[in-house]
Amino acid sequence: MADPVTIGAAVGWGMKAAGWVVSPIISNLVKEGFSYLGFDTSEKLRQLELKVLQLELMLQLEAAQIYPHRIRLDPLLKNLKSAFYEAEDILDEVEYHRLKRQIQSHPCNKRSWVCKIQSTLPSCSSMKNQESGNMSDEAPLGISKRKLKKSLQKIENIVNEAHRILPLLNLANQSYVDKRQTVNVNSCSPVTTAAPPPVVIGRDKDCDKIIRMLHESVDDVEPTSNSSLSYSIIGIHGIPGSGKSTLAQLVCACEKKDKKEKKDNHFDLIMWVHVSQNFSVHKIFSEMLEEATGQTCPEFKSLNTLEQKLEEALSERRFLLVLDDVWYNRGESLQELQKIVYPLKIGKAGSKILVTSRTADTLSALGEGRCIPISDLDDNVFLKLFMHYALEGVNISEGDRRKLELIGADIAKKLRRSPLAARTVGGQLRIRPNVDFWIGAHNRGLLNETMGALWWSYQHLDEQVRRCFSYCSIFPRRHKLERDDLITLWVAEGFIRTTSTGEEEDVAGQYFDYLVSSSFLKKETGWSKVYFTVHDLLHDLAEKVAGNDCFRIQKGWRGVLPRDVRHLFIKTYDETMITERILKLESLRTLVIERSRINMIDDETVFESMFTRMRQLRVLRVDVLGGEGMLSFPKSIGKLKHLRYFGYRTGLLLKQVLPSTITKLYHLQVLDFGYCGDLVFSSKEDLCKLINLRHIISLQRLCNPNLGRLTSLQTMPFLTVMKEHGYEIQQLAHLNNLRGKLQIDGLENVESQEAAVEANLAGKKRLKQLVLEWDDKNCSLDVHAEVLEGLCPPTELEILEIRGYRGSRYPSWLVGQQNGPKYLHKLELSRCKRLGSIPEHSELFTHLRSLTIYMCSWDSLPDNMERLTSLEKLTLTFCNNVLSLPTLPQSLRKFKVQSSSAVLISSCQTIGHPNWQMIEHIPHTDFEIV
Repeated sequence: MADPVTIGAAVGWGMKAAGWVVSPIISNLVKEGFSYLGFDTSEKLRQLELKVLQLELMLQLEAAQIYPHRIRLDPLLKNLKSAFYEAEDILDEVEYHRLKRQIQSHPCNKRSWVCKIQSTLPSCSSMKNQESGNMSDEAPLGISKRKLKKSLQKIENIVNEAHRILPLLNLANQSYVDKRQTVNVNSCSPVTTAAPPPVVIGRDKDCDKIIRMLHESVDDVEPTSNSSLSYSIIGIHGIPGSGKSTLAQLVCACEKKDKKEKKDNHFDLIMWVHVSQNFSVHKIFSEMLEEATGQTCPEFKSLNTLEQKLEEALSERRFLLVLDDVWYNRGESLQELQKIVYPLKIGKAGSKILVTSRTADTLSALGEGRCIPISDLDDNVFLKLFMHYALEGVNISEGDRRKLELIGADIAKKLRRSPLAARTVGGQLRIRPNVDFWIGAHNRGLLNETMGALWWSYQHLDEQVRRCFSYCSIFPRRHKLERDDLITLWVAEGFIRTTSTGEEEDVAGQYFDYLVSSSFLKKETGWSKVYFTVHDLLHDLAEKVAGNDCFRIQKGWRGVLPRDVRHLFIKTYDETMITERILKLESLRTLVIERSRINMIDDETVFESMFTRMRQLRVLRVDVLGGEGMLSFPKSIGKLKHLRYFGYRTGLLLKQVLPSTITKLYHLQVLDFGYCGDLVFSSKEDLCKLINLRHIISLQRLCNPNLGRLTSLQTMPFLTVMKEHGYEIQQLAHLNNLRGKLQIDGLENVESQEAAVEANLAGKKRLKQLVLEWDDKNCSLDVHAEVLEGLCPPTELEILEIRGYRGSRYPSWLVGQQNGPKYLHKLELSRCKRLGSIPEHSELFTHLRSLTIYMCSWDSLPDNMERLTSLEKLTLTFCNNVLSLPTLPQSLRKFKVQSSSAVLISSCQTIGHPNWQMIEHIPHTDFEIV
């Protein structure tokens, strides 16, 4: 059996592009299609699913000997993907017309319209009876059962044809086609030992960091209150070949040296165990016992006896255990992993377990601890590493060495800073240190030789996760991906399959988190914003598995645009490119034009052409730098029956006008307008027809009535309450899918506590941030207090901002021991009347970590601030009347006063002043007069 690296190098990647479709995804699509057509296909589906599984295994097991049949397989799999898309489009159109009929039968002016719509929307499987009674094969609505049947038959024929080729491939283990995992999964990872390579380059800082973590507060380590553990865990995770094991070996060598020299706080025992995926607890215990005793382990048939012997060997010894290459597959190996660490509790306090793994999830499976991603090598360090493997000690003339170093520098740039690539490619070059060979190597696809391990990790992803990952190749290298943005795109593309409607974002979030945990996505932080990137080597993998599905056009591109591309990203836009090239891609599903500097609104016929020609679009998003004036989108937007995501993200100086036909986009899930200065819907009332709308992304307040009918809404920037019909606070009553942040303005227009209660804020379980704002100071103070009392937020709320509140008492849900938010960690009060002392039994306030008081005309802070025992940050801004400070909590770590009383600021900086004494214990203070 060839190992995965050899397979990845030998097979090429033409067939990999169909990998996600040759999976249960295609069986599910066929099942849905047959169900709509009314066929009893249980036996047919059973046979098809078996054949699809065999094809999926074929893609995992293929090796060099299949080359004679590639010419037959490649076009088959390409046609299979095309047929899949065709059937998916037809079923999508079926759903569109179903929604259209239901909406037309329940006009918007009915109060219970939304409830009736949702209660009468049958699934596609129950649709067949309705359709058979009132629709012919060629229905007037454009839904062709005949066309769908033909498309499904095409899929079946292609699968059968590909299946007939299987016997010709002579693949190993064909008798085990009913098993998802037939390859020896340990073949991709050679067993490691504690000995580091002779030379390690670029890991000194990482090594020092981990060693510091291993020896932090060694004398103070005691079992925690909720655990009897005497050890703690440190994890290193990263993609295959990134240097995790090498780093752990380097740490291990340093610790062994300290032990030999008997330095302070050295470990009594240092053990190294290579775990791998299909590990045996018995074998792991045996290796630990050998490491602990220095003797060959007897063959204990009883695991309990072996475990007892291991505990005896570890008793009262402070140990360092390295568990190298630990795998964790979502619960499958959880109990076995926990068995590994069970006997380690007997060790002496201060013991450590150092884990290397491809995923961060492994650490949580083993127990609580700290997990750090393996760092990337910078270009100069990587070049040094590569040249070490390629030329160190090679006996050649100085002239040849200089030539090879120049060629080698260019080769190194192609290896994406992968230590595995440096070792494998450098090792091959070292054997033949001549210029011609190195030039030839430079012109080859070197990464195929290092992609095998990454391909192996990719194959262990769920098929839907694979599809989501390959989609990332649409974006440029090092593109800053935002979590919510990418999740929204995945859902709009239809990549997320779940039986629970409306929970696609939750499932997509799990996929995203798993890709991060598995190091397929890397977390970055910049300008106080978290984003994610794809490692260059993984980006290459994504490109290869996506094939022609995903394509991007960047600055300087002059290549050939594949006709079968489905998802297109354009970094450099010009009108000619759209009209002469892009409009020919009539099967395009995604068009993202980012950061265009050309003013697209000068010629609205561009949009007219796009809306008319590109009927299969599911995602259309344009990011424009700047832009001013007004853009009226053409009515032809209503022709995009498949559209889920429409975004025209621009600056504040542009007014966008959306035609009434946008309400015909019954599949629409996302409206994204960025920083648009003014947003106008030509038909405000009909917006409620967009019953699948989930996200309205805009900085502008929407002046549309009856938003309460859009019960699928998850993201809504503002709700402006007015006294007109359709703008009441009660519009929120049934919007219980709202999540993230919600801002409610115009609360002076709410006239009673009962009306506020009807908004049912407590029912919006996924809200994390809430802003409540009153604008009219003339409103009755008692009404202010009653309305705030009725706006009890959900228990899961984390951030609360109250603006313009004129009442003098706290609502019961903010200070009571029941109801109200239980996890509130940030509170901001803006333009509020001074509130009284914090109630003595307030449970909520004792958990608050950040408090901001902004533009409040208070003459003092509450006199019992010390009750805020968890408060870490206190900020006063534009509070000119506050001249003295009360006793502040000892937990405060930061105190900031900005644009407030000069007297207060001066006194806080005067040593010995009472105000200075109140803040003397705070580590970080910041005073600013503007």
